[in-house]
Amino acid sequence: MIAHPHTASAIHHHGNQDTIVYAVSGHGTVVSEGGRKRQQLGPGDFALIPAYAEHQEANEGDEEVRWVIVRSGREPVVENLEGWSEEASGNGSGTNVM
Repeated sequence: MIAHPHTASAIHHHGNQDTIVYAVSGHGTVVSEGGRKRQQLGPGDFALIPAYAEHQEANEGDEEVRWVIVRSGREPVVENLEGWSEEASGNGSGTNVM
């Protein structure tokens, strides 16, 4: 996935699929927990996004970000949302950087 400077995805989740994000180049952010948690990813970082975890990818910088995305299902599932749910805003489930 290539994220151009100053862009962000919609808030979304991937249904019953776990997702792993690997940062190849650039510096981006995975936003989760109703927008309260912001995890910076730089080259070589991984992030685990559990199934049904609402999140958003953001590139707030001036350089392109390149990430490799791997999901646990055969067909990709992306459920775009209108905004953060009440559960995501207060339940503590989110992403983990490795």
